[in-house]
Amino acid sequence: MERLTRDGVALAYTEAGSGAPPLLLVHGWCGDHTHLAPQFEHFGRNHRVVAVDLRGHGVSDKPEQEYTVAGFADDLAWLCDQLRLARPVVIGHSMGGNVAFELARRHPDLPAGVVALDSAIVRPDWLAPEARQHAARLRGADYQEVQRRYAEEFFLPTDDAHLKARLIDNLSSLPLHVTLSAWEQHLLVWDGEEAAAACLVPALLISSATPLSDISRFQELTPQLVTGQTVGAGHFIPLLVPEQVNAMIDRFLAVSRSAAP
Repeated sequence: MERLTRDGVALAYTEAGSGAPPLLLVHGWCGDHTHLAPQFEHFGRNHRVVAVDLRGHGVSDKPEQEYTVAGFADDLAWLCDQLRLARPVVIGHSMGGNVAFELARRHPDLPAGVVALDSAIVRPDWLAPEARQHAARLRGADYQEVQRRYAEEFFLPTDDAHLKARLIDNLSSLPLHVTLSAWEQHLLVWDGEEAAAACLVPALLISSATPLSDISRFQELTPQLVTGQTVGAGHFIPLLVPEQVNAMIDRFLAVSRSAAP
């Protein structure tokens, strides 16, 4: 991977392909760029694609700090400027979808569209109490074992067992200061309703078997939002059912471009 340094913090990325619109791929909480590998390969055939490791994740630096959604979004805006990545469609999985919508709110002239893959943008009522409970458990003595047990809930019994084992290892490998801060910031602190209401570009939400957003409320706040749902997959839909996810994004890109003024 390549690295660029912003204010002393190395941010890692990889890129491939050419063609418009360019795409910016953003992984989720405790993930890295490989969590969108099928999208990187598929869309790199016809688009310029940049996939990142967010600050604190993958091989990017992991300084002791708060890991806020706004901070991630500003890192990406800076990276787009450095790479001359003009008007990308930003595709984010899980927390990466939150970052995509925050990028559209804070830097409205930057993205041409946003795609959230099983993200908690407009949170349903049940999610905040569960997020607080997991945060409290993470502060215990063995946070990695707590994380491993919790990560089991992200999968369906029918999900690929080898992929599940790899992802659970991945999700449990980050330092606690990153794991806990990013969890609380994107699920308990960040105002997803405000970001949804501020979004003016074409937007797509693709949910898994159990949607993490209140879709009716989301559509009220973001009238241009289109939605889809995968069949037979848990939370990690970009890896588990890439053929479903990629087909929906392909159609979204085609419709969005044809509707553009």
